[in-house]
Amino acid sequence: MLGLAPAAHAATVMVGGAPMYPSRNIVENAVNSKDHTTLVAAVKAAGLVDTLASPGPFTVFAPVNHAFDALPKGTVSMLLQPENKATLTQVLTYHVVPGAYTAQDLAQRVDEGGGKAMLKTVEGEELTITRMGKSHLAVTDAKGDVAHITIANVIQSNGVIHVIDKVLMP
Repeated sequence: MLGLAPAAHAATVMVGGAPMYPSRNIVENAVNSKDHTTLVAAVKAAGLVDTLASPGPFTVFAPVNHAFDALPKGTVSMLLQPENKATLTQVLTYHVVPGAYTAQDLAQRVDEGGGKAMLKTVEGEELTITRMGKSHLAVTDAKGDVAHITIANVIQSNGVIHVIDKVLMP
């Protein structure tokens, strides 16, 4: 694990009106965020709860509800249908990177990469991390759409979550 603070020493961060305890795993924390109810429903529908509750470590770029709401009308309900489980799984695993990368780790990789860092997702394709100003990071998907990290370094017992404002698409 790169710069991941040991969970016992990490700060508790508030996300979606709920404390995200570093001693809990990604799933145990995410279910409490009122800003991530759509993401949690999608993770359950895709059958990814056990994976994201496993030891990992994982870095999760977690879109908030309004990011899902910004998708074309009917997209989320279509993805949540059982017959679209494979597509839903592909979209969700595109938000997950093996390993634990804090914002500091990501920024260092961007600097070392001459302005961008490529991260291979669990889905298999890459995400591009870039700087937006001096202190903000952005994540660009395969289609060229850009998500901004709005809350960084939500340390979990099995990785780290970065809250983003857009759904990434492979």
